[in-house]
Amino acid sequence: MPVYKTITVSPTTSVYIWKVTEPEIELAKDVELTEHCQNRMDGMKSEAHRRAFLSIRHLMAEAGYVDHDLYYDDFGKPHLKDGKYISITHSHNFTGIIISETDEVGIDIEMQRDKILRIAHKFTPIQEYKTLANTEALMRKLTIVWGAKESLYKIYAQRGLSFLRHINVIDFSFEDTRTVAEIMYQGKKSHYEVQFMEFEGFTCVYALKMMGG
Repeated sequence: MPVYKTITVSPTTSVYIWKVTEPEIELAKDVELTEHCQNRMDGMKSEAHRRAFLSIRHLMAEAGYVDHDLYYDDFGKPHLKDGKYISITHSHNFTGIIISETDEVGIDIEMQRDKILRIAHKFTPIQEYKTLANTEALMRKLTIVWGAKESLYKIYAQRGLSFLRHINVIDFSFEDTRTVAEIMYQGKKSHYEVQFMEFEGFTCVYALKMMGG
């Protein structure tokens, strides 16, 4: 069963991405779920959702973890029992995790779709990106911005945080494959490194909270 991509972000941080092609029965082999996660999976009506859920357990195995190493806080944010940081994402047939010994991390995978052009005003001051040459470039850029904000939201994990008002992604070019972002919320400012990549019509964005930020 193939891991689609492994990225070494730093000596202490890695990203693992899975392309879900296997049937559920194959993915379920050798996966032992906690009662909490088994109940979650039992409640999933969609086979695609269950396959994605199981594939994430295979990604965790790549990093040396089993489901019992994982727990969720009241916000729904995942944590590892050994104190390392983890973030999880899935979109259609791609799933991904990021694990770090040293940094708070967030990850998001999104399918690139025109729909984002219609909802952009809800999460970013869209005029910042109007200079782009064509609709496809605008769609790609907005998908990166959305993924960045989603990744930061997963790190910050506080109710009331607004993508539009509280999270700012500094503009970037596609060639950069990285940018920085900040959250200004309740009088506190925090800073984040953001990296992104595109594959097969999908965008993966991951963020690390900067030390002292």
